[in-house]
Formats: sequence, structure tokens, C-alpha cells
Amino acid sequence: MGNTNFMITLKPVREEELQDFKKRIQEAFRIAVEENVGKQDEPIPDDRELEEAFYGSDTMVYHILQCNEKVGGAVLGIHPATQRNSLDFFFISPKYHNEGFGQAAWKAIEEKYPDTEVWETVTPYFEKRNIHFYVNKCGFKIVKFWNEYYPEPHEFLKEIENGLPYGCDESFYFEKVMK
Repeated sequence: MGNTNFMITLKPVREEELQDFKKRIQEAFRIAVEENVGKQDEPIPDDRELEEAFYGSDTMVYHILQCNEKVGGAVLGIHPATQRNSLDFFFISPKYHNEGFGQAAWKAIEEKYPDTEVWETVTPYFEKRNIHFYVNKCGFKIVKFWNEYYPEPHEFLKEIENGLPYGCDESFYFEKVMK
């Protein structure tokens, strides 16, 4: 099950690559969402959410490369003042699933930001594959379960007029304490 001799590198995404990067994220997320909740008419995540993430003041956007081939990507929130960093978006392109690239890429991210005290991320409740990955492969702990009784506090969700997209009303919040 997968190769363990990886040459994973993180390469910053250039401005002119963002549209292609966005399409790659949306392809990876769409497949998982449609497997769990059915066909979607809109891109997932939507363009606005991704563009807000790309241009955040503390955001780093990376291609995940294996021997210079793009196998995935990551959008990170890096906060030097608190060293409480976030994995905002993370994906491995579907054709590279189950090869070990995700775990190798996560290790490369941790190595790139050794001063991080806590990593945090979120995934929808139905994403068993992600939950398994974060908890069993990467060492995250589930800290919160956002649902109708304990709503997710991010502002962008409060602004959505037609309800929450693809299970965001029921999501797990994870943390990995590094130090």
C-alpha cells in the first residue's frame, strides 16, 4: 500500500497558478462530497471561500510535489505571534489517493513550521477518510463537534443565505499539540 520513499516538497503557488490550483482543490473535494451527499451543482468549496483563504494576511498556499510532480496542495494559516497554525485546505489529487502522499505531505508541512505549538483543522462529519487520516495517521485529536446544538463560529458560515454547504453544519474540529 503505497511507496514510502517520497521526495515531497512544498512549493509556493504563484499568483498566475491560483485558478488552476483552485480547480484542483474543487475536483478533490467534489468527489468526496458527492460520494457522501450526492451531486452538487456548485463548486466545493465555492470560489469566494477559496479566494478569501488564498489572500488572507497570514496565508501560505503550496503545491505538494513528489519529484516535481503536483500530487496535491495545502492552504495554511501561519500565525507567528501565537504559533497556533491552521490547515485550512489540504488535498491529494484523487489519482494519488492511497499511496501515502498525504501522510508524507503532512510530515513535510510539520517540518517546514517547526515552531508551531498547535495545528488546527476542520472536516465535515461524513468525511470518514479525512477523520481517519487526521486522527490515525497524523496524530490530531478531535476537540469539538460543531452541530445544530453547538454551531460552528466562523463568520463566513453566518453569511451564507441558503444554508450551510455540504455538511458544514456538522463538522469536527481537530487540534494537534506539538509542544
